[in-house]
Amino acid sequence: MTKDLFGRHRAVLPDWLALYYEDPLEITHGEGRHVWDAAGNKYLDFFGGILTTMTAHALPEVTKAVSEQAGRIIHSSTLYLNRPMVELAERVAHVSAIPDARVFFTTSGTEANDTALLLATAHRRSNTILAMRNSYHGRSFSSVGITGNRGWSPTSLSPLQTLYVHGGVRTRGPYAHLDDRDFIDACVEDLKDLLGHTRPPAALIAEPVQGVGGFTSPPDGLYAAFREVLHERGVLWIADEVQTGWGRTGEHFWGWQAHGRSGPPDIVTFAKGIGNGMSVGGVIARAEIMNCLDANSISTFGGTQVTMAAGLANLTYLLEHDLQGNARRVGGMLIERLRAVAAQVPHVREVRGRGLMIGIELARPGTDEAAPEAASTVLAEARAGGLLIGKGGGHSTSVLRVAPPMSLTVAEAEEGAAILERALRSI
Repeated sequence: MTKDLFGRHRAVLPDWLALYYEDPLEITHGEGRHVWDAAGNKYLDFFGGILTTMTAHALPEVTKAVSEQAGRIIHSSTLYLNRPMVELAERVAHVSAIPDARVFFTTSGTEANDTALLLATAHRRSNTILAMRNSYHGRSFSSVGITGNRGWSPTSLSPLQTLYVHGGVRTRGPYAHLDDRDFIDACVEDLKDLLGHTRPPAALIAEPVQGVGGFTSPPDGLYAAFREVLHERGVLWIADEVQTGWGRTGEHFWGWQAHGRSGPPDIVTFAKGIGNGMSVGGVIARAEIMNCLDANSISTFGGTQVTMAAGLANLTYLLEHDLQGNARRVGGMLIERLRAVAAQVPHVREVRGRGLMIGIELARPGTDEAAPEAASTVLAEARAGGLLIGKGGGHSTSVLRVAPPMSLTVAEAEEGAAILERALRSI
């Protein structure tokens, strides 16, 4: 049945629509931190639909909220008052730490970043954007135009002038040999030099932890240092929290808070986990920025009643059950466990991350060269052992991505680490 579905998939869907595994997987249902395929095989899910099933599969609180709301009304567009949208916007504004915050809901992280770019360029009257090397911000025309990852950038055409800044990758590049303080200083000097060669940009957009790029991040404080330079020139800071938001990194509720010395970002984008699988994204910005548009705008599908009900139930569950604290505790244990394994596997260059956002970078032994074939081997072996993980990486890197639902238990973390250890040793 799966082979038949694969053939039908290839016949009607784009060739560039990527699938994991030579023998692709059809997931039919899930519960908690587990999913099942069409053949009845059970898997521990350490990727959560690309960090989207943030809380748990089939979380009763969310499924109940969705079912009850669907029985009343599913959709009306933003042309009408929408109580669940207002209620979720109030909750999001409150936890954002942005003063006088306004919230606009979208259907995806791509659309959220698209909206942030629109706001920044309109507010600043500039189409120049600063972005980080190795970054990923979505698949729309404008978000592809600022993506600093060649593997996810299918065109050089863009409505924006994009300039790329050093700093998103700590252990590669021209400053990798420096200690953290000198690394930050060098990146700041590079930013100042770059700003001296261009017209005033609209904004810097940055992921606190680069997701598709392989869960890389700079030393804490880099973006705070950048913000000081940018603020002097009126340049906005957009934090792309599509993958890092809602406590996933454990230490903070938002990834930008590791760089919060100079205050919060001007704009924050979010998506993925807030809907726990429902299609929810959004933008948070100070009122003066959010309200700068001088033309009408609505959203047909952003903020629908049923997706807002899911977001409200999911956010409530996350806060009441301290899933941020769980990500810190269980994630910290999992990282240390994987580092102990990695010390005995020559192909592992680095285990990095924080909370339940962990990257395992693979390289050919004794070199810094990427080992994509090793990543594919581990991905397949993990699946055979009953574990689903992701992969990614940017320029000349191969990275396994581990990002389970944030309700992961200690026992499940141990089980997943044992499967992953066997898969890594199989390279």
